[in-house]
Amino acid sequence: MKTRIVLAVFAAALGVTTVFAQGDPIGARKAMMKSNGSSAGQGAKFMKGEEPFDLAKAQAIFAGYQKASGEFGKLFPDNSKSGDTAALPAIWENKADFDAKLAKFGADAKDAAAKVKDEASFKAAFPEVQKNCGGCHQTYRKRAS
Repeated sequence: MKTRIVLAVFAAALGVTTVFAQGDPIGARKAMMKSNGSSAGQGAKFMKGEEPFDLAKAQAIFAGYQKASGEFGKLFPDNSKSGDTAALPAIWENKADFDAKLAKFGADAKDAAAKVKDEASFKAAFPEVQKNCGGCHQTYRKRAS
């Protein structure tokens, strides 16, 4: 039951993001990154022992990452290069690399979901998946000023 609720929340958030993206891709990107950030925060709590490990929540993190990796690349149409965005022009200039990084993120999240069965396996897999975030942000996201 708990797993279904967590997955339903992720599915609803991503569904809203998809509808929202049609009219405001920048807003949709921000919403998706906020959701990923929440997932990363939850994972960090497990890593630090700030919250008891919960396998259903851990699996929901990886499921959300997989879904985001497939949807995020669609949120960069040419008309969304400017505005209130932290996206660098490098995304559009190196679209194949950007898409490859998203695909790796999704594949790593899928692999982690298959391997994670307990707290120890989560602590081994989660940091590897998270490396994808930093790799993409360093190349394709403006640094906060």
